[in-house]
Amino acid sequence: MIRFDDVSKTYLRGQSPALQDIDLEFARGEFAFLVGASGSGKSSLMRLVLKEATPTRGSVYVAGKDLSRIPSWRVPSLRREIGMVFQDFRLLPSKTAYQNIEFALAVIGTPRKVVRRLVPEMLEMVGLEDKGRRMPHELSGGEQQRVAIARAYVNRPSILLADEPTGNLDPATAEGILELLAQINERGTTVVMATHDRAAVDRMQRRVVELVDGRVVRDEAEGSYESRTPASVISGNVEDGEDLPEDTGRHTHAGTAARDSDVRRSGSAAHAEQGSEGSGGSVAATADPAGSGSSRSTDPAATDVIEEDLVPPRRPHDLLDEAEEAFAEDYPEDSEREEGTR
Repeated sequence: MIRFDDVSKTYLRGQSPALQDIDLEFARGEFAFLVGASGSGKSSLMRLVLKEATPTRGSVYVAGKDLSRIPSWRVPSLRREIGMVFQDFRLLPSKTAYQNIEFALAVIGTPRKVVRRLVPEMLEMVGLEDKGRRMPHELSGGEQQRVAIARAYVNRPSILLADEPTGNLDPATAEGILELLAQINERGTTVVMATHDRAAVDRMQRRVVELVDGRVVRDEAEGSYESRTPASVISGNVEDGEDLPEDTGRHTHAGTAARDSDVRRSGSAAHAEQGSEGSGGSVAATADPAGSGSSRSTDPAATDVIEEDLVPPRRPHDLLDEAEEAFAEDYPEDSEREEGTR
């Protein structure tokens, strides 16, 4: 479903890579946690899946498609297959819970009849069937996150990415959000969740992938938040920023392949065959035009890239304004109702 082939990502020339030598695969229907200290590369990994960034080296495959071969005009279609949930909810503050979910359908031209069926279904699924008319500020943090999950899932994406979805929630509320994500996963959606939530990882015992300085240092089938992995920063086994062994990551992936299921191994083989057919053009298409991605910085004074500081906001206000104008044109009744509630 999602595959990274020898992927590295450097945002600025001369800086340490945000991601290094990533060989990783998430199978269809899997639930996996991404863990690691802040700045370890979790957000960069998700941005590559969304094609919000391109790898400096290597190839990223989503649903069997090499993202380097997808033209920009087809990216919106790709993203319809991917739901995204954020730590800060990112609801439209001027729209009700119902309208926030409706908005995700309206922007892709979903017929009104279908919208009227799907939105109530989503509200019921997340346990908010009686709060569809509430504005975001009238909802608790957990309720806002439930609306955000409903909005992300309303198009029935095959992949759901969750970036710290429980980060702003109390433990009891966070547990409810995790149960909701597990329910979505049981329906066949691949869920990849970046988190610092130790209790969540320990309770669910799902696959755990740990990143340190942009490298995969641990990949466990039924893991806990901490481990005995020598290179694990979050377990306190190594200091953040300390040099890692040269074989870090490569050894981990070999271990991962050994413990994967037969179905997953056969799927990986099929993907590998597909990747070998088109790999010649993939690397060239994603290489840094300045040539900076072919080698990593060896300058010991180079500082780590904090990816959040280098990446522009995902949803600029001008784009939101344009989308809301389109929503008003296609759904005038809802826009008039919204005006009346102000």
